[in-house]
Amino acid sequence: MAAITHRDGGSETPEVSRAVNVVVPGPGVSRPSLYDRLLGWRDSILANPGFQRFAGSFALTRPIARRRASALFDLCAGFVYSQVLFACVRLKLFDQLADGPLDAAELALLVPLPADAMLMLLDAAASLQLLQRRSDGRYGLGSLGAALRGNPGVVAMIEHHAMLYDDLKDPIALLRGDVGAGQLAAYWPYASNRKAANLSRDAIAPYTALMATSQPMISQQVLSAYSFRGHRCLLDIGGGDGSFIVAVAAQAPKLRCVLLDLPAVADQASERFRAEGLSSRAVAIGGSFLANRLPEGADIVSLVRVIHDHDDADIMTLLRAVHSSLPMDGTLLIAEPISGVRGAEPIGDAYFAFYLLAMGSGRPRTFVRLRDMLTEAGFIDIALRPVAMPMLASVITAKKRN
Repeated sequence: MAAITHRDGGSETPEVSRAVNVVVPGPGVSRPSLYDRLLGWRDSILANPGFQRFAGSFALTRPIARRRASALFDLCAGFVYSQVLFACVRLKLFDQLADGPLDAAELALLVPLPADAMLMLLDAAASLQLLQRRSDGRYGLGSLGAALRGNPGVVAMIEHHAMLYDDLKDPIALLRGDVGAGQLAAYWPYASNRKAANLSRDAIAPYTALMATSQPMISQQVLSAYSFRGHRCLLDIGGGDGSFIVAVAAQAPKLRCVLLDLPAVADQASERFRAEGLSSRAVAIGGSFLANRLPEGADIVSLVRVIHDHDDADIMTLLRAVHSSLPMDGTLLIAEPISGVRGAEPIGDAYFAFYLLAMGSGRPRTFVRLRDMLTEAGFIDIALRPVAMPMLASVITAKKRN
Protein backbone atom coordinates (compact mmCIF):
# COMPACT_ATOMS: atom_id res chain seq x y z
CA MET A 1 0.00 0.00 0.00
CA ALA A 2 1.28 3.49 -0.83
CA ALA A 3 0.72 6.36 1.65
CA ILE A 4 0.23 9.94 0.32
CA THR A 5 0.68 12.77 2.81
CA HIS A 6 -1.15 16.08 2.29
CA ARG A 7 -0.36 19.13 4.46
CA ASP A 8 -2.73 21.95 5.34
CA GLY A 9 -1.31 25.03 3.63
CA GLY A 10 2.38 25.17 2.91
CA SER A 11 3.71 25.93 6.35
CA GLU A 12 5.85 23.48 8.32
CA THR A 13 4.91 25.00 11.70
CA PRO A 14 3.49 22.62 14.28
CA GLU A 15 0.10 24.36 14.13
CA VAL A 16 -0.41 23.57 10.44
CA SER A 17 1.74 20.51 9.91
CA ARG A 18 -0.95 18.01 10.84
CA ALA A 19 -0.56 15.16 8.36
CA VAL A 20 -3.61 13.50 6.83
CA ASN A 21 -2.58 10.03 5.66
CA VAL A 22 -4.66 8.81 2.76
CA VAL A 23 -3.94 5.17 2.05
CA VAL A 24 -4.44 4.21 -1.59
CA PRO A 25 -4.02 0.78 -3.05
CA GLY A 26 -0.72 -0.03 -4.69
CA PRO A 27 -0.45 -1.70 -8.08
CA GLY A 28 -2.62 -4.81 -8.36
CA VAL A 29 -4.32 -4.25 -4.97
CA SER A 30 -8.08 -3.63 -4.92
CA ARG A 31 -9.63 -0.93 -2.76
CA PRO A 32 -11.26 -2.08 0.49
CA SER A 33 -15.02 -2.42 0.11
CA LEU A 34 -17.42 -0.19 2.03
CA TYR A 35 -18.18 -3.18 4.25
CA ASP A 36 -14.48 -3.68 5.03
CA ARG A 37 -14.07 0.02 5.80
CA LEU A 38 -17.05 -0.03 8.15
CA LEU A 39 -15.64 -3.06 9.95
CA GLY A 40 -12.28 -1.32 10.23
CA TRP A 41 -14.02 1.67 11.79
CA ARG A 42 -15.82 -0.65 14.22
CA ASP A 43 -12.57 -2.39 15.15
CA SER A 44 -10.81 0.91 15.86
CA ILE A 45 -13.62 1.92 18.21
CA LEU A 46 -13.77 -1.41 20.06
CA ALA A 47 -10.00 -1.40 20.53
CA ASN A 48 -10.01 2.11 21.99
CA PRO A 49 -9.41 1.99 25.80
CA GLY A 50 -11.55 5.07 26.31
CA PHE A 51 -14.49 3.50 24.53
CA GLN A 52 -14.02 0.29 26.51
CA ARG A 53 -14.23 2.25 29.78
CA PHE A 54 -17.31 4.09 28.55
CA ALA A 55 -19.07 0.91 27.35
CA GLY A 56 -18.38 -0.79 30.67
CA SER A 57 -19.94 2.02 32.69
CA PHE A 58 -22.80 3.25 30.46
CA ALA A 59 -26.10 1.55 31.38
CA LEU A 60 -27.16 0.72 27.80
CA THR A 61 -23.84 -0.74 26.68
CA ARG A 62 -22.76 -2.34 29.97
CA PRO A 63 -24.57 -5.70 29.32
CA ILE A 64 -22.96 -5.99 25.87
CA ALA A 65 -19.54 -5.13 27.25
CA ARG A 66 -19.93 -7.75 29.99
CA ARG A 67 -20.97 -10.46 27.52
CA ARG A 68 -18.02 -9.75 25.26
CA ALA A 69 -15.59 -9.63 28.16
CA SER A 70 -16.98 -12.92 29.42
CA ALA A 71 -16.72 -14.51 25.97
CA LEU A 72 -13.12 -13.35 25.65
CA PHE A 73 -12.24 -14.70 29.08
CA ASP A 74 -13.92 -18.01 28.22
CA LEU A 75 -11.57 -18.30 25.25
CA CYS A 76 -8.61 -17.67 27.53
CA ALA A 77 -9.84 -20.14 30.16
CA GLY A 78 -11.24 -22.73 27.77
CA PHE A 79 -8.45 -25.24 28.33
CA VAL A 80 -8.99 -25.09 32.09
CA TYR A 81 -12.73 -25.65 31.60
CA SER A 82 -12.02 -28.65 29.39
CA GLN A 83 -9.77 -30.13 32.04
CA VAL A 84 -12.47 -29.75 34.69
CA LEU A 85 -14.78 -31.67 32.38
CA PHE A 86 -12.09 -34.26 31.68
CA ALA A 87 -11.47 -34.79 35.40
CA CYS A 88 -15.20 -35.30 36.05
CA VAL A 89 -15.40 -37.87 33.25
CA ARG A 90 -12.21 -39.66 34.24
CA LEU A 91 -13.37 -39.88 37.88
CA LYS A 92 -16.88 -40.93 36.74
CA LEU A 93 -18.49 -38.27 38.91
CA PHE A 94 -21.63 -38.15 36.78
CA ASP A 95 -22.15 -41.87 37.33
CA GLN A 96 -21.45 -41.52 41.06
CA LEU A 97 -24.18 -38.87 41.35
CA ALA A 98 -26.73 -40.62 39.15
CA ASP A 99 -28.61 -42.07 42.14
CA GLY A 100 -28.73 -38.82 44.09
CA PRO A 101 -26.66 -35.96 45.51
CA LEU A 102 -23.58 -36.50 47.69
CA ASP A 103 -21.24 -34.18 49.56
CA ALA A 104 -17.51 -33.79 48.98
CA ALA A 105 -16.51 -36.13 51.82
CA GLU A 106 -18.80 -38.90 50.54
CA LEU A 107 -17.50 -38.55 46.99
CA ALA A 108 -13.89 -38.49 48.20
CA LEU A 109 -14.44 -41.96 49.65
CA LEU A 110 -15.66 -43.24 46.28
CA VAL A 111 -12.86 -41.88 44.09
CA PRO A 112 -9.11 -41.48 44.76
CA LEU A 113 -9.09 -37.76 45.59
CA PRO A 114 -8.53 -35.80 48.85
CA ALA A 115 -11.67 -34.19 50.26
CA ASP A 116 -10.43 -30.60 49.80
CA ALA A 117 -9.43 -31.29 46.19
CA MET A 118 -12.79 -32.94 45.60
CA LEU A 119 -14.59 -29.86 46.93
CA MET A 120 -12.59 -27.62 44.60
CA LEU A 121 -13.48 -29.84 41.61
CA LEU A 122 -17.15 -29.91 42.61
CA ASP A 123 -17.33 -26.12 42.83
CA ALA A 124 -15.57 -25.76 39.49
CA ALA A 125 -17.94 -28.25 37.85
CA ALA A 126 -20.96 -26.48 39.38
CA SER A 127 -19.79 -23.16 37.89
CA LEU A 128 -19.79 -24.83 34.46
CA GLN A 129 -23.29 -26.35 34.94
CA LEU A 130 -21.84 -29.84 34.96
CA LEU A 131 -22.95 -30.21 38.57
CA GLN A 132 -25.41 -28.32 40.75
CA ARG A 133 -25.26 -27.39 44.43
CA ARG A 134 -28.01 -29.08 46.40
CA SER A 135 -29.18 -28.84 50.03
CA ASP A 136 -26.95 -29.62 53.02
CA GLY A 137 -23.71 -29.02 51.13
CA ARG A 138 -24.35 -31.80 48.65
CA TYR A 139 -23.89 -31.81 44.88
CA GLY A 140 -26.05 -33.35 42.18
CA LEU A 141 -25.98 -33.47 38.41
CA GLY A 142 -26.19 -30.15 36.58
CA SER A 143 -28.05 -29.70 33.30
CA LEU A 144 -24.93 -30.46 31.24
CA GLY A 145 -23.79 -33.32 33.43
CA ALA A 146 -27.20 -34.99 33.20
CA ALA A 147 -27.11 -34.66 29.42
CA LEU A 148 -23.67 -36.27 29.31
CA ARG A 149 -24.89 -39.30 31.24
CA GLY A 150 -27.38 -39.94 28.46
CA ASN A 151 -24.78 -39.61 25.73
CA PRO A 152 -21.93 -42.13 26.02
CA GLY A 153 -20.57 -41.08 22.62
CA VAL A 154 -19.73 -37.60 23.93
CA VAL A 155 -18.18 -39.07 27.07
CA ALA A 156 -15.97 -41.33 24.94
CA MET A 157 -14.86 -38.34 22.86
CA ILE A 158 -13.99 -36.37 26.02
CA GLU A 159 -11.69 -39.16 27.19
CA HIS A 160 -10.23 -39.43 23.70
CA HIS A 161 -9.35 -35.73 23.75
CA ALA A 162 -6.38 -36.37 26.04
CA MET A 163 -4.49 -37.23 22.83
CA LEU A 164 -5.62 -34.05 21.11
CA TYR A 165 -4.56 -31.89 24.06
CA ASP A 166 -1.09 -33.42 23.94
CA ASP A 167 -0.77 -32.88 20.18
CA LEU A 168 -1.86 -29.24 20.56
CA LYS A 169 0.59 -28.33 23.31
CA ASP A 170 2.51 -26.23 20.74
CA PRO A 171 -0.05 -25.11 18.15
CA ILE A 172 2.43 -22.85 16.34
CA ALA A 173 4.81 -25.74 15.76
CA LEU A 174 1.87 -27.83 14.54
CA LEU A 175 0.81 -25.11 12.10
CA ARG A 176 4.36 -24.77 10.81
CA GLY A 177 4.74 -28.50 10.37
CA ASP A 178 7.70 -28.54 12.75
CA VAL A 179 6.40 -31.52 14.75
CA GLY A 180 6.16 -35.10 13.62
CA ALA A 181 3.23 -37.47 13.82
CA GLY A 182 1.65 -37.28 17.26
CA GLN A 183 -0.78 -39.38 19.24
CA LEU A 184 -3.75 -38.78 16.94
CA ALA A 185 -1.82 -39.90 13.87
CA ALA A 186 -0.98 -43.14 15.66
CA TYR A 187 -4.57 -43.54 16.90
CA TRP A 188 -5.98 -43.31 13.35
CA PRO A 189 -3.52 -45.64 11.59
CA TYR A 190 -5.33 -45.60 8.25
CA ALA A 191 -4.65 -41.86 7.78
CA SER A 192 -2.22 -41.37 4.88
CA ASN A 193 -1.44 -45.10 5.02
CA ARG A 194 -1.39 -46.77 1.59
CA LYS A 195 -1.11 -50.18 3.25
CA ALA A 196 -4.07 -49.65 5.57
CA ALA A 197 -5.69 -52.86 4.31
CA ASN A 198 -2.98 -54.80 6.13
CA LEU A 199 -3.83 -53.34 9.55
CA SER A 200 -4.51 -55.91 12.24
CA ARG A 201 -7.62 -56.18 14.40
CA ASP A 202 -5.67 -54.84 17.37
CA ALA A 203 -4.57 -51.78 15.37
CA ILE A 204 -8.10 -50.85 14.34
CA ALA A 205 -9.88 -51.78 17.58
CA PRO A 206 -9.54 -48.45 19.50
CA TYR A 207 -10.81 -46.12 16.78
CA THR A 208 -13.49 -48.58 15.62
CA ALA A 209 -14.89 -48.70 19.16
CA LEU A 210 -14.84 -44.89 19.43
CA MET A 211 -16.64 -44.46 16.11
CA ALA A 212 -19.23 -47.07 17.08
CA THR A 213 -19.92 -45.33 20.40
CA SER A 214 -20.45 -41.94 18.77
CA GLN A 215 -22.31 -43.26 15.70
CA PRO A 216 -25.87 -43.08 17.14
CA MET A 217 -25.61 -39.27 17.35
CA ILE A 218 -24.69 -39.10 13.65
CA SER A 219 -27.23 -41.71 12.53
CA GLN A 220 -30.01 -39.72 14.18
CA GLN A 221 -29.09 -36.62 12.18
CA VAL A 222 -28.93 -38.56 8.90
CA LEU A 223 -32.20 -40.43 9.39
CA SER A 224 -34.02 -37.24 10.34
CA ALA A 225 -32.86 -35.60 7.10
CA TYR A 226 -33.20 -38.49 4.64
CA SER A 227 -35.33 -41.63 4.27
CA PHE A 228 -33.79 -44.81 2.83
CA ARG A 229 -37.15 -46.53 2.36
CA GLY A 230 -37.28 -45.78 -1.36
CA HIS A 231 -33.99 -47.56 -2.11
CA ARG A 232 -33.18 -51.19 -2.91
CA CYS A 233 -29.58 -51.49 -1.73
CA LEU A 234 -27.21 -49.35 0.32
CA LEU A 235 -23.42 -49.42 0.02
CA ASP A 236 -21.89 -47.85 3.15
CA ILE A 237 -18.21 -47.08 2.49
CA GLY A 238 -15.98 -46.86 5.55
CA GLY A 239 -18.89 -48.12 7.63
CA GLY A 240 -16.89 -49.29 10.65
CA ASP A 241 -18.49 -51.99 12.77
CA GLY A 242 -21.83 -51.59 10.98
CA SER A 243 -23.50 -49.25 13.48
CA PHE A 244 -24.84 -46.96 10.75
CA ILE A 245 -26.24 -49.83 8.69
CA VAL A 246 -27.94 -51.25 11.77
CA ALA A 247 -29.70 -47.89 12.31
CA VAL A 248 -30.70 -47.57 8.64
CA ALA A 249 -31.93 -51.18 8.50
CA ALA A 250 -34.31 -50.48 11.36
CA GLN A 251 -35.83 -47.58 9.39
CA ALA A 252 -35.95 -49.44 6.05
CA PRO A 253 -36.73 -53.14 6.73
CA LYS A 254 -36.68 -54.12 3.02
CA LEU A 255 -33.31 -52.50 2.26
CA ARG A 256 -30.34 -54.72 1.42
CA CYS A 257 -27.04 -53.38 2.78
CA VAL A 258 -23.37 -53.76 1.88
CA LEU A 259 -20.52 -52.42 4.01
CA LEU A 260 -17.02 -51.80 2.70
CA ASP A 261 -14.16 -51.19 5.12
CA LEU A 262 -10.67 -52.44 5.88
CA PRO A 263 -10.62 -56.26 6.26
CA ALA A 264 -10.14 -56.23 10.04
CA VAL A 265 -12.98 -53.73 10.44
CA ALA A 266 -15.26 -55.65 8.08
CA ASP A 267 -14.78 -58.77 10.21
CA GLN A 268 -16.17 -56.86 13.20
CA ALA A 269 -19.11 -55.63 11.09
CA SER A 270 -19.94 -59.19 10.05
CA GLU A 271 -20.05 -60.19 13.71
CA ARG A 272 -22.30 -57.20 14.44
CA PHE A 273 -24.70 -58.14 11.63
CA ARG A 274 -24.97 -61.69 12.93
CA ALA A 275 -25.63 -60.45 16.46
CA GLU A 276 -28.33 -58.06 15.19
CA GLY A 277 -30.03 -60.74 13.05
CA LEU A 278 -29.17 -58.92 9.82
CA SER A 279 -27.00 -61.55 8.12
CA SER A 280 -29.74 -62.31 5.58
CA ARG A 281 -29.70 -58.76 4.17
CA ALA A 282 -26.42 -57.17 5.28
CA VAL A 283 -22.93 -58.21 4.20
CA ALA A 284 -19.50 -56.74 5.05
CA ILE A 285 -16.71 -56.74 2.48
CA GLY A 286 -13.07 -56.17 3.37
CA GLY A 287 -11.04 -53.84 1.15
CA SER A 288 -9.78 -50.32 0.56
CA PHE A 289 -11.78 -47.79 -1.44
CA LEU A 290 -8.49 -46.38 -2.70
CA ALA A 291 -7.06 -49.71 -3.85
CA ASN A 292 -10.05 -51.91 -4.70
CA ARG A 293 -12.98 -51.60 -7.10
CA LEU A 294 -16.17 -50.63 -5.32
CA PRO A 295 -18.95 -53.22 -5.11
CA GLU A 296 -21.72 -52.55 -7.64
CA GLY A 297 -25.47 -53.03 -7.44
CA ALA A 298 -26.33 -50.39 -4.82
CA ASP A 299 -28.64 -47.54 -5.79
CA ILE A 300 -27.46 -45.41 -2.86
CA VAL A 301 -23.94 -44.99 -1.46
CA SER A 302 -23.24 -43.41 1.93
CA LEU A 303 -20.02 -41.76 3.10
CA VAL A 304 -20.50 -41.11 6.81
CA ARG A 305 -17.59 -39.24 8.40
CA VAL A 306 -15.27 -40.34 5.60
CA ILE A 307 -14.52 -37.35 3.37
CA HIS A 308 -13.28 -34.82 5.91
CA ASP A 309 -10.38 -36.97 7.14
CA HIS A 310 -8.90 -37.61 3.67
CA ASP A 311 -6.99 -35.27 1.36
CA ASP A 312 -8.41 -33.83 -1.87
CA ALA A 313 -6.71 -36.22 -4.30
CA ASP A 314 -7.97 -39.29 -2.44
CA ILE A 315 -11.47 -37.86 -2.16
CA MET A 316 -11.66 -37.18 -5.90
CA THR A 317 -10.55 -40.77 -6.53
CA LEU A 318 -13.31 -41.96 -4.20
CA LEU A 319 -16.04 -39.73 -5.65
CA ARG A 320 -15.26 -40.82 -9.21
CA ALA A 321 -15.32 -44.46 -8.10
CA VAL A 322 -18.69 -43.95 -6.40
CA HIS A 323 -20.07 -42.26 -9.52
CA SER A 324 -18.88 -45.18 -11.64
CA SER A 325 -20.42 -47.79 -9.32
CA LEU A 326 -23.88 -46.19 -9.16
CA PRO A 327 -26.64 -46.78 -11.70
CA MET A 328 -28.23 -43.85 -13.51
CA ASP A 329 -30.21 -41.74 -11.02
CA GLY A 330 -28.33 -43.40 -8.16
CA THR A 331 -27.83 -41.35 -4.99
CA LEU A 332 -24.76 -40.42 -3.00
CA LEU A 333 -25.25 -39.36 0.63
CA ILE A 334 -22.50 -37.61 2.58
CA ALA A 335 -22.73 -37.00 6.33
CA GLU A 336 -20.05 -35.12 8.23
CA PRO A 337 -19.32 -31.77 9.92
CA ILE A 338 -19.03 -29.08 7.25
CA SER A 339 -17.06 -25.87 7.48
CA GLY A 340 -18.97 -22.59 7.38
CA VAL A 341 -22.38 -24.00 8.30
CA ARG A 342 -24.33 -21.41 10.29
CA GLY A 343 -24.48 -22.34 13.94
CA ALA A 344 -21.58 -24.77 13.68
CA GLU A 345 -18.69 -22.53 12.64
CA PRO A 346 -16.49 -23.17 15.70
CA ILE A 347 -16.82 -26.94 15.22
CA GLY A 348 -15.99 -26.95 11.51
CA ASP A 349 -13.54 -24.08 11.24
CA ALA A 350 -11.70 -24.35 14.56
CA TYR A 351 -12.12 -27.75 16.20
CA PHE A 352 -11.95 -30.03 13.16
CA ALA A 353 -9.37 -27.86 11.40
CA PHE A 354 -6.88 -28.43 14.21
CA TYR A 355 -7.98 -31.99 14.97
CA LEU A 356 -7.39 -33.09 11.37
CA LEU A 357 -4.13 -31.15 11.21
CA ALA A 358 -2.91 -33.10 14.23
CA MET A 359 -4.25 -36.30 12.72
CA GLY A 360 -2.16 -35.65 9.63
CA SER A 361 -4.88 -36.20 7.04
CA GLY A 362 -7.90 -34.38 5.65
CA ARG A 363 -9.43 -30.97 6.23
CA PRO A 364 -12.84 -29.45 6.95
CA ARG A 365 -14.52 -28.34 3.72
CA THR A 366 -17.33 -25.93 2.97
CA PHE A 367 -20.48 -26.99 1.16
CA VAL A 368 -19.35 -24.92 -1.83
CA ARG A 369 -16.04 -26.82 -1.96
CA LEU A 370 -17.77 -30.18 -1.65
CA ARG A 371 -20.31 -29.19 -4.30
CA ASP A 372 -17.48 -28.30 -6.68
CA MET A 373 -15.78 -31.64 -6.05
CA LEU A 374 -19.03 -33.54 -6.56
CA THR A 375 -19.72 -31.64 -9.78
CA GLU A 376 -16.23 -32.43 -11.04
CA ALA A 377 -16.89 -36.11 -10.32
CA GLY A 378 -20.07 -36.00 -12.43
CA PHE A 379 -22.85 -35.56 -9.86
CA ILE A 380 -25.88 -33.27 -10.19
CA ASP A 381 -28.79 -32.15 -7.97
CA ILE A 382 -26.36 -31.54 -5.10
CA ALA A 383 -28.26 -30.41 -2.01
CA LEU A 384 -27.41 -29.54 1.58
CA ARG A 385 -30.26 -30.92 3.67
CA PRO A 386 -31.34 -29.29 6.95
CA VAL A 387 -30.49 -31.14 10.16
CA ALA A 388 -31.27 -30.38 13.79
CA MET A 389 -27.65 -30.43 15.00
CA PRO A 390 -25.22 -29.36 12.24
CA MET A 391 -22.40 -29.29 14.80
CA LEU A 392 -22.61 -33.10 14.77
CA ALA A 393 -23.06 -33.61 11.05
CA SER A 394 -24.59 -32.05 7.97
CA VAL A 395 -26.13 -34.13 5.20
CA ILE A 396 -25.47 -33.69 1.47
CA THR A 397 -27.19 -35.67 -1.28
CA ALA A 398 -26.30 -35.86 -4.97
CA LYS A 399 -27.46 -37.76 -8.03
CA LYS A 400 -25.55 -39.50 -10.78
CA ARG A 401 -25.73 -37.54 -14.05
CA ASN A 402 -27.78 -39.06 -16.86
